[in-house]
Amino acid sequence: MSQTPTGADPGTMSSRPPPGPSSGPSSGPSSGAAPGPDEVVIARGVDDEPLGPTQRDPQGRIGVTFALLCAAYTLFHILVMNVFPLETWAYRMIHLSGGLVIGFLGYSALTQTGETAPRRTRGAAEWALLGLGGLGILYGFAMVALAWILWWTAGTAIPPAFAFRSYGIPLAAGATLTVLAGWLFSSKDRGRVYAGDWLLGLAAIAMMGYILFVVGALRLRAGTGLAQPADLWAAVTGTILILELTRRLTGLALVAIVGVFIAYSFVGPWLPGFLNHRGYNATRFFTYIFTDQGVLGDPIAVSSTYIILFIVFAAFLQASKVGDYFVNFAFACAGQARGGPAKVAVFASGLMGMINGTSAGNVVSTGSLTIPLMKKVGYPAKSAAAIEATASSGGQILPPIMGAGAFIMAEVTGIPYTDIVVAAIIPAVLYFISVYFMVDLQALKLDMKGLPRSELPKFAVLVRQVYLFLPIIILVYTLFAGYSVIRAGTLGMVSAAVVSWLTPYRMGPRQIFHALDLGARMSIQMVAVCAAAGIIVGVIALTGVGARFSALLLNIADSSQLLALFFAMCISIILGMGMPTTAAYAVAAAVVAPGLVQLGIPVLVAHFFVFYYAVMSAVTPPVALAAYAGAGLAGSDPMKTSVEAFRLGLAAFIVPFMFFYSHELLMQGEWLDILHVVISAMLGMFLLSAAVIGYYFGHLAMIWRVALLAAALAMVDGGWLTDAVGLVVAVGVYLLQRQGLGAKDLAHGRAD
Repeated sequence: MSQTPTGADPGTMSSRPPPGPSSGPSSGPSSGAAPGPDEVVIARGVDDEPLGPTQRDPQGRIGVTFALLCAAYTLFHILVMNVFPLETWAYRMIHLSGGLVIGFLGYSALTQTGETAPRRTRGAAEWALLGLGGLGILYGFAMVALAWILWWTAGTAIPPAFAFRSYGIPLAAGATLTVLAGWLFSSKDRGRVYAGDWLLGLAAIAMMGYILFVVGALRLRAGTGLAQPADLWAAVTGTILILELTRRLTGLALVAIVGVFIAYSFVGPWLPGFLNHRGYNATRFFTYIFTDQGVLGDPIAVSSTYIILFIVFAAFLQASKVGDYFVNFAFACAGQARGGPAKVAVFASGLMGMINGTSAGNVVSTGSLTIPLMKKVGYPAKSAAAIEATASSGGQILPPIMGAGAFIMAEVTGIPYTDIVVAAIIPAVLYFISVYFMVDLQALKLDMKGLPRSELPKFAVLVRQVYLFLPIIILVYTLFAGYSVIRAGTLGMVSAAVVSWLTPYRMGPRQIFHALDLGARMSIQMVAVCAAAGIIVGVIALTGVGARFSALLLNIADSSQLLALFFAMCISIILGMGMPTTAAYAVAAAVVAPGLVQLGIPVLVAHFFVFYYAVMSAVTPPVALAAYAGAGLAGSDPMKTSVEAFRLGLAAFIVPFMFFYSHELLMQGEWLDILHVVISAMLGMFLLSAAVIGYYFGHLAMIWRVALLAAALAMVDGGWLTDAVGLVVAVGVYLLQRQGLGAKDLAHGRAD
């Protein structure tokens, strides 16, 4: 597996061959059949997971141990979901704690250089921090281990009083000191695991051990006046570990947001207006958020089932090289068209982003191929990066997987998963059609060509390997045939392994082990993010700020419902900035969606509304993670790239208002009405694209761009009258453009 740091220079990324064709037998198989002498390979290893800035790549015995831990973690989930079910809290705690252990071993506290450094001598300060931290963690671990040993050997349900009375403060303090040691002294060598990170993994096991030992009583007393000090220190330790791993994986943005929410729980009595609440003491607060109302709530419930299952499914596709086939197939279909690599990016990145679950991660993996090729055919650097970012973000709204968003929505709303997937079809089509129109019109405007057919994979060869789509087809069929999501995902995973036997990349025991190992590594970010989001959800539930926000929306709606929706849109985007999609939607669903429901908006519409804006926060300035990732690959200005991505993804900011006014876009209503709004919406997307790009049936003057934008917005309502207005304006602009009339001609008349 080819892996590279996300922050690496785009010119030096990975061992993957440079973008462009490679042909002949020496190129290796492209997608499932051994290449002939004339076959072209354009995508190879395109879905390999790149190493993050803080990610380690342990080698030797440590590497083998780490791979075994990862494979065991994945296999545990598959077995529990399909064969040996566990009690809910126990399963979620093992999922969380196992993720913490793997996360601390796999990710450093500091950015890794990738260079092998000689071992250094630890100074007195490092020894002091590690020594004190290690003593605290080891003591806490020993006390929890004592309780379990007595239970297993003597059936003692109540351990000695000193064990749980004394373990907590040393464990929490030790974890804090060890985290600090990591910040100051961690090695920057990717091949090594810092000693403090082994200790943090031990702290995660101790925290889990205590909670599982008292889980029956904890269910009743957590978050109440009956909560024990020992409960508090386990929850504090867990919170410290979650925030530190989240920082390592996603940066400070999400950690800062969680920190604000935690602080809000304590300073509420001094805040004005709807933010005011009575405040909570530490014991009640921390024990409450470590229940199924917080950390162990909906985000981790979905992470421990659907998300990890479909990430492992994606890992099986990657191990069997099916992802390469998807991209090669897209190049064979669209690579020769004008602006071909950009159209390939729209389709391929959308498909891979649907499975990937993170917009920025997908940009880094597929963008390392598509962005240089887009620049090759004439797209400016910022446009190439923006197209990739917009397409990868759109993958999060593409059914049937929707980057795990569909599963969280089903869990939160109680709406069947299949209903959510069906409802998502038309909005996703509108989004990708809009991006396609923009890409095509920009290619027309700049007079771009596609790639030469000689540099592209042969469609006739690839179409004979279309059976490689079988895992996706089986997944979709089983979902709609009434199978559970877990069973459908498992069958899709098995089918990926079976289909691989029709290719040179047959999955035997070694490849299956690699897929299991890879699945755990790919899922760790989602575990940390969902746990952090669970803290925010717990704060919202405890303080009741969500209900007060709903009341605020109701007050705004008394003046204007449209204004209330606009306010909800802004809050959803702001909450999602700097956060992965899963966390962004989980928070927006807890804060914003209940208020929209109270406005009388159907639950499905309300959640789709906030989901779209949570997704598009990845390309919304000033904090546009997906656009920034693309800018790093393209060598473009990050802020200009994010503005360009915002323009290209403008449809996603309009579509939610469209399905608010026309529920038929979510497959709600009669087929004739659905057909009407789909046709009018598609025309609206074309007019919107023409207005944004400045090209209709020729170059557009500003006055015509404004007119087409107004016509596109007129079609948001979905009514016959507004559609007629939009159509008349569109035809009028076309006729005037054909006559060659511009703004000056309209003002002064044209001489014949």
